[in-house]
Amino acid sequence: MSDLRVAYTIEQLWHRVPGGTATAALRLAEALQNTRRVAVVGVSARHPFAGDQAPPTLPTRQLFLPRPILYESWHTFRWPSVRTVVPDAEVAHATTLAVPPADLPLVVTLHDLAFLRHPSCFTRRGLRLFFRGLRLAAEEADLVLCSSRFTLDDALDAGVPAEKLRLVYLGVDPPRGRDDDVEVEGVLARYGIDAPYVLWVGTDEPRKNLRTLVSAWSGLQHPVHLVLVGPAGWGFRDVASAGTARGAGGGRMIRCGFVPAADLDALYRGASVFCYPSYTEGFGLPVLEAMVRGVPVVTSAGTAMEETVGAAGLLVDPRDASGLAAALDRVLGDRVLASELSEAGRLRAAEFTWEKTAAATLEAYEEVSR
Repeated sequence: MSDLRVAYTIEQLWHRVPGGTATAALRLAEALQNTRRVAVVGVSARHPFAGDQAPPTLPTRQLFLPRPILYESWHTFRWPSVRTVVPDAEVAHATTLAVPPADLPLVVTLHDLAFLRHPSCFTRRGLRLFFRGLRLAAEEADLVLCSSRFTLDDALDAGVPAEKLRLVYLGVDPPRGRDDDVEVEGVLARYGIDAPYVLWVGTDEPRKNLRTLVSAWSGLQHPVHLVLVGPAGWGFRDVASAGTARGAGGGRMIRCGFVPAADLDALYRGASVFCYPSYTEGFGLPVLEAMVRGVPVVTSAGTAMEETVGAAGLLVDPRDASGLAAALDRVLGDRVLASELSEAGRLRAAEFTWEKTAAATLEAYEEVSR
Protein backbone atom coordinates (compact mmCIF):
# COMPACT_ATOMS: atom_id res chain seq x y z
CA MET A 1 0.00 0.00 0.00
CA SER A 2 1.47 3.38 -1.01
CA ASP A 3 1.70 6.24 1.49
CA LEU A 4 -1.28 8.56 1.78
CA ARG A 5 0.08 12.08 1.29
CA VAL A 6 -1.25 14.70 3.71
CA ALA A 7 -0.79 18.49 3.67
CA TYR A 8 -0.65 19.23 7.37
CA THR A 9 -0.86 22.76 8.81
CA ILE A 10 1.79 23.54 11.43
CA GLU A 11 1.89 27.34 11.43
CA GLN A 12 1.24 27.41 15.19
CA LEU A 13 4.77 26.12 15.74
CA TRP A 14 5.95 29.66 14.93
CA HIS A 15 3.43 31.55 17.04
CA ARG A 16 5.02 33.69 19.77
CA VAL A 17 3.52 31.27 22.31
CA PRO A 18 3.04 27.94 20.47
CA GLY A 19 1.12 26.26 23.30
CA GLY A 20 -0.38 22.80 23.44
CA THR A 21 -1.72 22.83 19.89
CA ALA A 22 1.86 23.01 18.58
CA THR A 23 2.98 20.15 20.82
CA ALA A 24 0.01 18.05 19.76
CA ALA A 25 0.50 18.73 16.05
CA LEU A 26 4.20 17.86 16.13
CA ARG A 27 3.86 14.72 18.25
CA LEU A 28 0.97 13.47 16.13
CA ALA A 29 2.90 14.12 12.90
CA GLU A 30 5.84 12.12 14.22
CA ALA A 31 3.58 9.24 15.24
CA LEU A 32 1.85 9.29 11.84
CA GLN A 33 5.20 9.13 10.06
CA ASN A 34 6.13 6.14 12.21
CA THR A 35 3.13 4.17 10.92
CA ARG A 36 4.83 4.16 7.48
CA ARG A 37 1.35 4.41 5.98
CA VAL A 38 1.15 8.17 5.59
CA ALA A 39 3.51 10.88 4.35
CA VAL A 40 2.95 14.08 6.30
CA VAL A 41 4.12 17.36 4.75
CA GLY A 42 3.95 20.41 6.98
CA VAL A 43 2.45 23.63 5.59
CA SER A 44 3.27 27.03 7.08
CA ALA A 45 3.04 30.70 6.24
CA ARG A 46 6.03 32.54 4.80
CA HIS A 47 8.81 33.09 7.32
CA PRO A 48 12.32 34.50 7.12
CA PHE A 49 13.61 31.44 8.97
CA ALA A 50 16.18 29.11 7.48
CA GLY A 51 15.06 25.67 6.43
CA ASP A 52 16.94 24.01 9.27
CA GLN A 53 14.64 25.77 11.78
CA ALA A 54 11.68 23.70 10.60
CA PRO A 55 10.84 20.56 12.62
CA PRO A 56 13.63 18.10 11.82
CA THR A 57 11.25 15.14 11.60
CA LEU A 58 8.76 16.82 9.29
CA PRO A 59 9.35 18.17 5.76
CA THR A 60 7.82 21.64 5.60
CA ARG A 61 6.64 23.84 2.74
CA GLN A 62 6.00 27.59 3.01
CA LEU A 63 3.09 29.34 1.35
CA PHE A 64 3.91 32.79 0.00
CA LEU A 65 1.82 34.87 2.44
CA PRO A 66 2.86 35.88 5.98
CA ARG A 67 0.71 34.53 8.79
CA PRO A 68 -1.78 37.39 9.42
CA ILE A 69 -2.54 37.74 5.72
CA LEU A 70 -2.63 33.98 5.17
CA TYR A 71 -5.16 33.38 7.94
CA GLU A 72 -7.33 36.26 6.70
CA SER A 73 -7.12 35.08 3.10
CA TRP A 74 -7.98 31.51 4.01
CA HIS A 75 -11.05 32.54 5.96
CA THR A 76 -12.27 35.34 3.70
CA PHE A 77 -11.28 34.37 0.16
CA ARG A 78 -10.65 30.60 0.69
CA TRP A 79 -7.25 31.00 -0.96
CA PRO A 80 -4.44 29.96 -1.38
CA SER A 81 -4.73 26.21 -1.55
CA VAL A 82 -2.28 23.98 0.29
CA ARG A 83 -1.91 22.30 -3.11
CA THR A 84 0.18 25.29 -4.11
CA VAL A 85 3.07 23.81 -2.14
CA VAL A 86 1.97 20.17 -1.81
CA PRO A 87 0.53 19.53 -5.29
CA ASP A 88 0.20 15.76 -4.83
CA ALA A 89 -1.63 15.98 -1.48
CA GLU A 90 -4.59 13.64 -1.12
CA VAL A 91 -5.87 15.05 2.19
CA ALA A 92 -5.57 18.42 3.94
CA HIS A 93 -5.43 18.44 7.74
CA ALA A 94 -5.99 21.73 9.57
CA THR A 95 -4.52 21.12 13.02
CA THR A 96 -6.08 24.33 14.39
CA LEU A 97 -9.07 26.52 13.48
CA ALA A 98 -7.01 28.30 10.82
CA VAL A 99 -8.80 26.40 8.05
CA PRO A 100 -7.44 26.24 4.47
CA PRO A 101 -9.67 25.83 1.41
CA ALA A 102 -11.52 22.53 1.08
CA ASP A 103 -10.45 21.82 -2.48
CA LEU A 104 -9.44 18.30 -1.45
CA PRO A 105 -10.70 16.11 1.42
CA LEU A 106 -10.41 18.22 4.57
CA VAL A 107 -9.91 17.10 8.17
CA VAL A 108 -9.95 19.70 10.98
CA THR A 109 -8.73 19.13 14.53
CA LEU A 110 -10.86 20.93 17.12
CA HIS A 111 -9.03 21.06 20.44
CA ASP A 112 -11.52 23.18 22.35
CA LEU A 113 -14.28 25.78 22.12
CA ALA A 114 -13.05 27.83 25.05
CA PHE A 115 -13.70 30.98 23.05
CA LEU A 116 -17.44 30.25 23.21
CA ARG A 117 -17.44 29.48 26.93
CA HIS A 118 -15.12 32.32 28.00
CA PRO A 119 -14.93 34.95 25.22
CA SER A 120 -13.51 37.56 27.60
CA CYS A 121 -10.35 35.44 27.87
CA PHE A 122 -9.46 36.03 24.20
CA THR A 123 -8.44 38.95 22.02
CA ARG A 124 -10.89 40.41 19.53
CA ARG A 125 -8.68 39.25 16.68
CA GLY A 126 -8.47 35.75 18.13
CA LEU A 127 -12.25 35.54 18.51
CA ARG A 128 -12.74 36.55 14.88
CA LEU A 129 -10.32 33.85 13.72
CA PHE A 130 -11.92 31.16 15.87
CA PHE A 131 -15.52 31.98 14.98
CA ARG A 132 -14.76 31.94 11.26
CA GLY A 133 -12.75 28.76 11.60
CA LEU A 134 -15.55 27.01 13.47
CA ARG A 135 -18.06 28.00 10.81
CA LEU A 136 -15.79 26.72 8.04
CA ALA A 137 -15.14 23.47 9.91
CA ALA A 138 -18.87 22.92 10.35
CA GLU A 139 -19.69 23.73 6.72
CA GLU A 140 -16.72 22.52 4.70
CA ALA A 141 -14.70 19.93 6.62
CA ASP A 142 -15.30 16.29 5.83
CA LEU A 143 -14.41 15.29 9.39
CA VAL A 144 -13.77 17.20 12.61
CA LEU A 145 -11.50 15.47 15.15
CA CYS A 146 -12.20 16.41 18.78
CA SER A 147 -9.58 15.98 21.50
CA SER A 148 -12.13 15.04 24.18
CA ARG A 149 -15.77 14.09 24.62
CA PHE A 150 -16.10 17.45 26.37
CA THR A 151 -15.04 19.25 23.17
CA LEU A 152 -17.17 16.98 20.99
CA ASP A 153 -20.27 17.84 23.02
CA ASP A 154 -19.43 21.55 22.75
CA ALA A 155 -19.08 21.12 18.98
CA LEU A 156 -22.49 19.49 18.76
CA ASP A 157 -24.00 22.36 20.74
CA ALA A 158 -22.27 24.83 18.41
CA GLY A 159 -23.90 23.26 15.35
CA VAL A 160 -21.20 21.00 13.92
CA PRO A 161 -23.06 18.07 12.30
CA ALA A 162 -22.81 14.89 14.39
CA GLU A 163 -21.88 12.79 11.36
CA LYS A 164 -18.68 14.83 10.91
CA LEU A 165 -17.42 14.46 14.48
CA ARG A 166 -14.87 11.91 15.63
CA LEU A 167 -13.35 11.54 19.12
CA VAL A 168 -9.55 11.37 18.94
CA TYR A 169 -7.77 11.66 22.27
CA LEU A 170 -4.27 13.08 22.44
CA GLY A 171 -1.28 11.19 23.79
CA VAL A 172 1.54 11.93 26.19
CA ASP A 173 5.30 11.64 25.90
CA PRO A 174 7.05 9.32 28.37
CA PRO A 175 9.46 10.95 30.84
CA ARG A 176 12.68 12.08 29.19
CA GLY A 177 15.21 12.12 32.02
CA ARG A 178 16.70 9.57 34.38
CA ASP A 179 14.41 8.62 37.24
CA ASP A 180 16.82 9.56 40.01
CA ASP A 181 16.92 12.11 42.80
CA VAL A 182 20.34 13.50 41.89
CA GLU A 183 19.18 14.89 38.55
CA VAL A 184 16.04 16.40 40.09
CA GLU A 185 17.99 18.01 42.93
CA GLY A 186 20.41 19.60 40.47
CA VAL A 187 17.62 21.18 38.46
CA LEU A 188 15.79 22.41 41.55
CA ALA A 189 18.98 24.04 42.83
CA ARG A 190 19.42 25.94 39.53
CA TYR A 191 15.93 27.43 39.87
CA GLY A 192 16.31 28.23 43.57
CA ILE A 193 13.72 25.70 44.71
CA ASP A 194 14.70 24.56 48.19
CA ALA A 195 11.49 23.14 49.67
CA PRO A 196 8.46 21.05 48.67
CA TYR A 197 6.39 22.76 45.99
CA VAL A 198 3.10 22.88 44.15
CA LEU A 199 3.73 22.96 40.39
CA TRP A 200 1.77 24.63 37.60
CA VAL A 201 2.77 24.45 33.90
CA GLY A 202 1.26 26.39 31.00
CA THR A 203 0.94 29.71 29.22
CA ASP A 204 -0.10 32.40 31.67
CA GLU A 205 -3.31 33.87 30.25
CA PRO A 206 -6.71 34.65 31.81
CA ARG A 207 -8.44 31.30 31.31
CA LYS A 208 -5.63 29.45 33.09
CA ASN A 209 -6.98 30.93 36.34
CA LEU A 210 -3.68 31.53 38.11
CA ARG A 211 -5.21 34.15 40.38
CA THR A 212 -7.34 31.52 42.07
CA LEU A 213 -4.35 29.21 42.38
CA VAL A 214 -2.28 31.96 44.04
CA SER A 215 -5.14 32.72 46.42
CA ALA A 216 -5.46 29.03 47.33
CA TRP A 217 -1.70 28.62 47.80
CA SER A 218 -1.46 31.66 50.07
CA GLY A 219 -3.99 30.01 52.39
CA LEU A 220 -2.44 26.55 52.56
CA GLN A 221 -1.70 24.99 55.95
CA HIS A 222 1.51 23.42 54.63
CA PRO A 223 4.69 25.43 53.93
CA VAL A 224 5.37 24.87 50.24
CA HIS A 225 6.60 26.94 47.32
CA LEU A 226 4.43 27.62 44.29
CA VAL A 227 6.43 27.00 41.10
CA LEU A 228 5.03 28.43 37.85
CA VAL A 229 6.51 27.21 34.58
CA GLY A 230 5.73 28.65 31.16
CA PRO A 231 5.64 31.88 29.17
CA ALA A 232 3.42 34.91 29.56
CA GLY A 233 0.55 34.89 27.08
CA TRP A 234 -2.26 37.22 26.07
CA GLY A 235 -3.69 39.25 28.95
CA PHE A 236 -0.75 38.43 31.23
CA ARG A 237 -0.85 40.13 34.61
CA ASP A 238 1.65 39.26 37.30
CA VAL A 239 -0.39 37.10 39.65
CA ALA A 240 1.72 38.21 42.59
CA SER A 241 -0.32 41.42 42.54
CA ALA A 242 -3.50 39.39 43.01
CA GLY A 243 -2.72 38.71 46.65
CA THR A 244 0.58 37.69 48.12
CA ALA A 245 3.92 36.39 46.94
CA ARG A 246 4.32 34.46 50.20
CA GLY A 247 2.61 31.24 51.21
CA ALA A 248 2.25 29.51 54.55
CA GLY A 249 5.45 29.22 56.54
CA GLY A 250 7.39 31.47 54.19
CA GLY A 251 6.79 29.55 50.98
CA ARG A 252 7.76 31.56 47.90
CA MET A 253 6.19 31.90 44.47
CA ILE A 254 8.89 31.07 41.90
CA ARG A 255 8.40 31.96 38.24
CA CYS A 256 10.62 29.86 36.00
CA GLY A 257 9.31 31.07 32.63
CA PHE A 258 10.02 28.83 29.66
CA VAL A 259 12.35 25.94 30.55
CA PRO A 260 14.14 23.29 28.43
CA ALA A 261 12.43 19.91 28.13
CA ALA A 262 14.95 18.13 30.37
CA ASP A 263 14.46 20.72 33.12
CA LEU A 264 10.69 20.51 32.80
CA ASP A 265 10.85 16.76 33.21
CA ALA A 266 12.80 17.17 36.46
CA LEU A 267 10.49 19.93 37.71
CA TYR A 268 7.51 17.64 37.20
CA ARG A 269 9.19 14.73 38.99
CA GLY A 270 10.25 16.86 41.94
CA ALA A 271 6.79 18.31 42.60
CA SER A 272 4.70 17.28 45.61
CA VAL A 273 1.49 17.98 43.72
CA PHE A 274 0.52 19.38 40.31
CA CYS A 275 -2.34 21.89 40.26
CA TYR A 276 -4.10 22.96 37.07
CA PRO A 277 -7.28 24.97 37.84
CA SER A 278 -7.96 26.18 34.28
CA TYR A 279 -11.51 27.29 33.54
CA THR A 280 -11.59 25.21 30.39
CA GLU A 281 -9.30 23.16 28.14
CA GLY A 282 -9.79 20.84 25.22
CA PHE A 283 -7.80 18.05 26.84
CA GLY A 284 -5.25 19.24 29.40
CA LEU A 285 -1.84 17.96 28.26
CA PRO A 286 0.05 19.29 31.31
CA VAL A 287 -2.22 17.25 33.58
CA LEU A 288 -1.33 14.08 31.69
CA GLU A 289 2.37 15.03 31.66
CA ALA A 290 2.27 15.19 35.47
CA MET A 291 0.35 11.93 35.79
CA VAL A 292 2.74 9.95 33.59
CA ARG A 293 5.50 10.92 36.03
CA GLY A 294 3.49 9.86 39.06
CA VAL A 295 2.76 13.38 40.37
CA PRO A 296 -0.56 13.67 42.27
CA VAL A 297 -2.96 15.97 40.41
CA VAL A 298 -5.53 18.53 41.53
CA THR A 299 -7.50 20.01 38.64
CA SER A 300 -10.84 21.45 37.52
CA ALA A 301 -14.14 19.62 37.86
CA GLY A 302 -16.66 19.98 35.04
CA THR A 303 -14.00 20.33 32.33
CA ALA A 304 -12.12 18.17 29.85
CA MET A 305 -9.48 17.62 32.56
CA GLU A 306 -12.06 15.65 34.56
CA GLU A 307 -12.41 13.38 31.53
CA THR A 308 -8.63 13.08 31.15
CA VAL A 309 -7.91 12.45 34.83
CA GLY A 310 -10.81 10.10 35.48
CA ALA A 311 -10.61 8.82 39.06
CA ALA A 312 -6.85 9.38 39.26
CA GLY A 313 -6.90 12.94 40.64
CA LEU A 314 -8.77 15.34 42.89
CA LEU A 315 -11.35 17.53 41.14
CA VAL A 316 -12.37 20.97 42.40
CA ASP A 317 -14.55 23.84 41.19
CA PRO A 318 -11.88 26.11 39.62
CA ARG A 319 -13.59 29.22 41.00
CA ASP A 320 -13.44 27.99 44.59
CA ALA A 321 -10.10 29.06 46.12
CA SER A 322 -10.90 27.57 49.51
CA GLY A 323 -11.91 24.24 47.94
CA LEU A 324 -8.72 24.25 45.90
CA ALA A 325 -6.65 24.93 49.02
CA ALA A 326 -8.41 22.11 50.88
CA ALA A 327 -7.66 19.64 48.08
CA LEU A 328 -3.99 20.67 47.97
CA ASP A 329 -3.70 20.38 51.75
CA ARG A 330 -5.21 16.89 51.58
CA VAL A 331 -2.51 15.70 49.20
CA LEU A 332 0.30 17.53 51.00
CA GLY A 333 -0.74 16.17 54.39
CA ASP A 334 -1.59 12.57 53.53
CA ARG A 335 1.25 10.43 52.20
CA VAL A 336 -1.05 7.46 51.63
CA LEU A 337 -3.41 9.54 49.48
CA ALA A 338 -0.49 11.05 47.58
CA SER A 339 0.91 7.58 46.88
CA GLU A 340 -2.47 6.30 45.73
CA LEU A 341 -2.93 9.24 43.37
CA SER A 342 0.62 8.80 42.06
CA GLU A 343 0.04 5.17 41.12
CA ALA A 344 -3.46 5.80 39.76
CA GLY A 345 -2.10 8.65 37.64
CA ARG A 346 0.61 6.50 36.08
CA LEU A 347 -1.92 3.81 35.20
CA ARG A 348 -4.37 6.31 33.76
CA ALA A 349 -1.72 8.12 31.72
CA ALA A 350 -0.60 4.82 30.17
CA GLU A 351 -3.95 4.69 28.37
CA PHE A 352 -3.07 7.76 26.29
CA THR A 353 -0.39 7.29 23.62
CA TRP A 354 0.48 9.15 20.43
CA GLU A 355 0.37 5.79 18.64
CA LYS A 356 -3.35 5.54 19.47
CA THR A 357 -3.87 9.14 18.37
CA ALA A 358 -2.11 8.43 15.08
CA ALA A 359 -4.12 5.26 14.44
CA ALA A 360 -7.43 7.09 14.93
CA THR A 361 -6.25 10.00 12.78
CA LEU A 362 -5.15 7.66 10.01
CA GLU A 363 -8.61 6.07 10.05
CA ALA A 364 -10.05 9.55 9.51
CA TYR A 365 -7.71 10.21 6.56
CA GLU A 366 -8.64 6.90 4.95
CA GLU A 367 -12.34 7.59 5.49
CA VAL A 368 -12.31 10.97 3.76
CA SER A 369 -10.01 9.87 0.92
CA ARG A 370 -12.12 6.92 -0.24
